[in-house]
Amino acid sequence: MSTSAEHVSNASTAGDAATAGGEPELKRVLGPKLLLLFIVGDILGAGVYAVTGTMAGTVGGLVWLPFLLAFIVATLTAFSYLELVTQYPQAAGAALYTHKAFGIHFVTFLVAFAVVCSGITSASTSANVLAQNFFGGLEVNGWMGMPGQGVITAVALGFMLLLAVINLRGVGESVKFNVVLTLVEMTALCIVIGVGFLAMAQGTGNVGEIFVFTDYQDKGMFLAVTAATSIAFFAMVGFEDSVNMVEEVQNPERIFPRTMLTGLGIAVILYMLVAVSVVTVLSPTELEGIREAEGAALLEVVHKGSPDFPIDRIFPFLAVFAVANTALINMLMASRLIYGMARQDVLPRPLAKVLPGRRTPWAGIAFSTILALGLILYVTSDPESNIVANLSGTTAFLLLCVFTVVNVACMVLRRKRDVNRKVFFTSPGPLPLVAALLCAFLAGPWVGRDVVQYQIAGSLMAIGVVLWLITWLINRRTNTSAGDPTAVES
Repeated sequence: MSTSAEHVSNASTAGDAATAGGEPELKRVLGPKLLLLFIVGDILGAGVYAVTGTMAGTVGGLVWLPFLLAFIVATLTAFSYLELVTQYPQAAGAALYTHKAFGIHFVTFLVAFAVVCSGITSASTSANVLAQNFFGGLEVNGWMGMPGQGVITAVALGFMLLLAVINLRGVGESVKFNVVLTLVEMTALCIVIGVGFLAMAQGTGNVGEIFVFTDYQDKGMFLAVTAATSIAFFAMVGFEDSVNMVEEVQNPERIFPRTMLTGLGIAVILYMLVAVSVVTVLSPTELEGIREAEGAALLEVVHKGSPDFPIDRIFPFLAVFAVANTALINMLMASRLIYGMARQDVLPRPLAKVLPGRRTPWAGIAFSTILALGLILYVTSDPESNIVANLSGTTAFLLLCVFTVVNVACMVLRRKRDVNRKVFFTSPGPLPLVAALLCAFLAGPWVGRDVVQYQIAGSLMAIGVVLWLITWLINRRTNTSAGDPTAVES
């Protein structure tokens, strides 16, 4: 999963140059092809590297099925996003739709801060996946053995600090750069797919395992597949970030629906082919053990499936590159949203501090980095826990909650729709209600989500609520009115 902060920095610049008459419009540079590459690259990200091993260790050969089910739920939610983005083509996403539907600033804040937290947990996931693949690459090349968890954690922490330094210097995310990164991500996944199909062609693959469910955790098929679908959802998110690019898309009302759905389709096809390759290359016993590989699961597939070809020596570093970009964009987004909320007096004003010269939001960067470092240390403190699964699961939980609210907002706003306003896209019938129920179901404890994921999400949201309450008390004492919470991304 990745989240674009390009529009945030652009909008901040635009806001600095705004006049009393209003803000200048962003340049509409995205046509259908560039938007499609942006969406595909945004979805691919670190998700498939992070969760495939955990899913395979839950359902065995049926690992492709949760990807398909997660795609269905994501697509139903995408319909709601498409209905809303064509009605409100502004770069504020879930926060805007929530505010339009309910008009309650605190609820809008909770949605906006949940998006912030999802970025931080996603970046923390990426940091751990990156460290595992980095050392996996060193091991495959014979440069050093796999170190202990303490060293991997130290590298993950160091990577988060490096992201903070890069973020402080200022990062201009361009569409062309995103295209390059998307191609790198797709290349890495195509390597995994190629390894699997090569095994099939040579007759060494376990093709028969593709439709075999193995209940490694004694959950029963329904609960196991449901749990794996909840895990897989982390790999399908990212499509919703494209609505934040709507003000930079040419003729968005017409091209957005087709392009977003096409991007989701491409992503799920790649994911399912990756899943088939994993099942084909690894034995049932190895599928059970791959859960322990966490973020390095795909590296094991490439290593075993291409013993006579050195592609496994390159693959982990391609994965590192793709995952690093995901983490960087996540932290860019989180820091800019914190900065925006502080400027609107929704969070404490000191969090809106900007670094002189560089003009980067150093306080927001520091705050989001501290939270990420604390998260990594917390989840690694228990040697028995699955670090990547807990962090990615927390991200999925937060976004499933956000998606539930967005789907409900879609139904509310449909009733408020101006009958004289042209409608470009409408989610068919009761699909927003179905999507809301499915998202809420996948967010619940009955899917087997580890309690630590709720603890992490609850702690992060509690920090936000405390800061909001402090800000509210300060505003009340100084007679300062908080701004519109939807302005955090606009």
